Parts: sequence; structure tokens; C-alpha cells
Amino acid sequence: MKTAKALTASAINAAKPKDKPYKLSDLNRLSIAISKAGSKRWSWAYRLDGKDCTYQIGTWPAIGLAEARERRSAAEKLVTAGIHPKAHDEQQVAQTKTEQATTFWAVTSEWIELNRTKWSRYYLQQVKNFMTRYICDADIGKRPLRSITTADIFALVRSVASRTKAMGVERKAGGSPSIASLLKLWCSGVFRLGIASGRCDNNPAVGFRLSDAVVKPVAKNNRALNGDELRDLLLALDGYSGERSTVIAIKLLLLTFVRTVELRSAGWDEFDLRNSLWTIPGERMKRALPHLVPLSTQAVALLEELKVITGGEGWLFPNRRTPKRSMSATTINRALENLGFAGANSIGFTAHGARGTASTYLHEQDFPPQHVERQLAHVQRNKVAGAYNKALYLTQRRDMVQHYADYLDSLRSAGAKSNAIPA
Repeated sequence: MKTAKALTASAINAAKPKDKPYKLSDLNRLSIAISKAGSKRWSWAYRLDGKDCTYQIGTWPAIGLAEARERRSAAEKLVTAGIHPKAHDEQQVAQTKTEQATTFWAVTSEWIELNRTKWSRYYLQQVKNFMTRYICDADIGKRPLRSITTADIFALVRSVASRTKAMGVERKAGGSPSIASLLKLWCSGVFRLGIASGRCDNNPAVGFRLSDAVVKPVAKNNRALNGDELRDLLLALDGYSGERSTVIAIKLLLLTFVRTVELRSAGWDEFDLRNSLWTIPGERMKRALPHLVPLSTQAVALLEELKVITGGEGWLFPNRRTPKRSMSATTINRALENLGFAGANSIGFTAHGARGTASTYLHEQDFPPQHVERQLAHVQRNKVAGAYNKALYLTQRRDMVQHYADYLDSLRSAGAKSNAIPA
């Protein structure tokens, strides 16, 4: 019986294509096939379950002689165990794909894609920028979602909130409590998706309070927001995962400067959207005098959206649990707490602060004080004079509220651009 000769690299290189494909044999049924076009492919012949089979190992020279023999030896061990090598390879590939699909960043990417149509383009960009920076570009993003612990998320949030030096692509040395708050919120959304899809069992982002990791500056409640804080609030609102009607309520407070109770208790019959005007009856005003509120184009757009959500009849903001009543007095401030802007260890911004925020900005922009005060419904104590002049400065106030609405849009747009990750 003729003994098989071992192949050599020089013999393989010297093998030229012929009119028909042919093989060069190595030891232990390993061979290399040379096609008519000249390509060379390794294969190993084996027998399993009473059948002759062939295992394709790969091409030459990508797989050299020594590696081909090692792969044949590994395949032989599988066959001895009753496993087809090809089936084993396919299982390994599937397992690798599964592992890659369950990393923190993979699930984060999926979460972003699922929500992109729900967010404004500015908020979407902010989420992508910061989650890329702190998850994708960090070691934590490569880990399986199931392995992430509360301690990991706590360390991430705390480091962003309290850093003392710029690292990587950070633009400033000081920490950013507002971004840290958003990261906790966003990570929680990622883990909710992971739980729902079976890729993790718990949500480590809810295992600690925000105040445990983020120490925010002490501030008085209801204080006015500065430009940076107002920008952060607007961006956070665009991505809030709670009720859309609550987001609209907060935005309308910012755009109209009315008191929270005046908005919560509003009915659709008070609004003339065609003429961009809201008439609040005297019985609902602090001084029992009717109040005309001109509406910006942004406010009208929000109201049109709200009409689709609620049906456009009865309460502007019906109570979710008891539709015959208006929105609860705590709903808006609770949303602001969830966003990290109100409550213990926050910057201390509550719903009433929207009035002071608008007033501060408009006075700084030299709008006539009487126009600003009229929009805030700070009217004369004399009811006769107040009733007679209820529409005073309406034209000027229209221009003023539109200016302020455009300013809010510019803040959000500029904030999204400044947060963009450098190319």
C-alpha cells in the first residue's frame, strides 16, 4: 500500500491550473484543490454517522500549510465527539453575533434607533453624541449588557457630574450635572429595552438615586434659569420618556408665562388657534380679571399636536386617571424632578420658574417693562381700569412672545450643535 506524502509549501505554490480541477493530497485525508482558474482551497475528508463528508477549511495562501493541519486536527476531535465541524463553525459564528448584539453599546444603538422618530433631531443628536462618548468609546460599551452593574452606572454618572479635568473630547474641565442626569435617564431606557428583549434581567440605572451620584449647586426653588440651564431643559424635554402631554404642558408654560394652575385648568373653548389667542376668563385669574395671551407659532403648533392627543374637547390637559378632572397639580413638577431639574439636590427649577425665566430674559433684552408685566398678568389693582385695558399692548406682546419662542429654538439648536462630537 502506497504511503501518502506530506505536502510542502513549494509544491503548493508550484501547482498550476489544468483543464480540469485536481487535488494535491496531504497527510490524514487533508487535501488542497486547484481550480481551473488557479484558486486553491483546503478540505478534509471524514466519515460520520455512516456518511462520507467533506469539511471546507479555507483558501491558500490565507491559510498556510501549518494552520490547515491544525484546523484539520481540531476538526478531527469534533468528529470523534460526533460533531460536524461545519455545524460547530456556524454555531460559533452565531454565538459571536449574539454576543456582539448584546453588548451595552449594541443595545444602546438599538434603543436609539427605536426612539429616533419620537425625538426632535436636536435631542436625537444630543443622545447620540453623549452616549457615543460615554458608552461606545469607553470600555463599558464593549461589555455584555447583562454584566453591567449598578456600581458601573453609578461610577459613570458620578464621573461625568464631578470630573475636575477635561478628558478625551470633553470641552471643559468641570463636571456637568445636567448631562450626568441625562445619562442616568438614557441608560435606564437602554436597560428597559434589554429586559424586554431578554438580554438582561434588571435595570442597574435605577439602583441608586440621582442625588447619590450628582451633587448639584444649591439653588432657590422657582429661580430663573440661565441660558445654559434653559438649553439643557429644552433638550431634556425633547427626549422625556413620560407622557407627551406633560412635555407639551411644560413647553407651553415656557412659551406663555402663565401660572401653572391657569394652564392646567384651561379648556379648549378658551383658545382661538386661528387667531393665535388664548382668553383666560377672569374667574380663573389671580386677580379675577380676564387675561388675553397671544400665542407664538410654536405654541400654536404644540396646541395643534395636543388636540390630536386629547381630542380637542373639554380640558386642555385632562387627568389621566380621572378624565373629568384636569391635570394633577403635581404632574409637571414631578416630571421636572424626573428630568433632574427639580427636587432635592437639583438646580431647584419648578414649573413656576418659567415665568421668572422669561421675565428675566425679556427685561435683559430691553423689552418695555409694561409689556412684560402685562404678559405676566401683573395688572392694576383697580378692576375697572384693568378690565377696560385687558387687551393693552396685545400687538407688542405678540411680537415679544414670538421673539422669546424663537430664542428658545435657537438655544436648543445651538446646544445640539455645540454638543456634536468633533470629526
